[in-house]
Amino acid sequence: MRFEEFSDVILERFPEMTHEQMEKFQKMEDLYRDWNSKINVISRKDIDSLYTHHVLHSLCIAAYLKTQMPEAYGALRSGTGETCILDLGTGGGFPGIPLAIMFPGVHFTLCDSIGKKITVASGVSRELKLDNVTTVNARAESLGKTFDYVVSRAVTSLDNFMPWVKGRYKKGILYLKGGDIAEEIAVMMGKFRMKKGSVHTWPISSWTPDSFFEGKMVVYIENNP
Repeated sequence: MRFEEFSDVILERFPEMTHEQMEKFQKMEDLYRDWNSKINVISRKDIDSLYTHHVLHSLCIAAYLKTQMPEAYGALRSGTGETCILDLGTGGGFPGIPLAIMFPGVHFTLCDSIGKKITVASGVSRELKLDNVTTVNARAESLGKTFDYVVSRAVTSLDNFMPWVKGRYKKGILYLKGGDIAEEIAVMMGKFRMKKGSVHTWPISSWTPDSFFEGKMVVYIENNP
């Protein structure tokens, strides 16, 4: 998927997107190619499919919110900087950077324990002039802050992920995950005694027919005190 195809998809699904936001998305490919030539954080195959495998995949979280939680989506779109989201295990900046472009009134903290990945995420967000992004080279356990939401993209199994973010979010977790995740969810819910109905799955293929997304999900985990 080239930018032109990506643009058509996004403007069809998110007609509220501004020209300035689309310009930032357009700049992403050159920025990531340049950074990737210096610090390799995206494979050659994936850099050629940046808009499908990384940018559009990240924005599936926004698609979930818009279709399944429209009030939350509206609040994030009209945010005034008070809402904060943690992207844990951001790598080179996914899903955090595309979501920060989508929700300019929300503050995003992009966190990864690997320094070179944060260097890339920091450089890209700086060059895109994303004033709503902070990058942190740290482990989740060291963050002394509570966020409204946590987002992440398949950094580990859900039962391993939950202890990292325990007590660090108020509303929920939006997690991008592929494959047959029913057993993984069952293990997580049993291990942490989560309430029935507190975990929701949404097949991305219901939103876009691109074959890359077959079997991929957005998992929404409600705060489960």
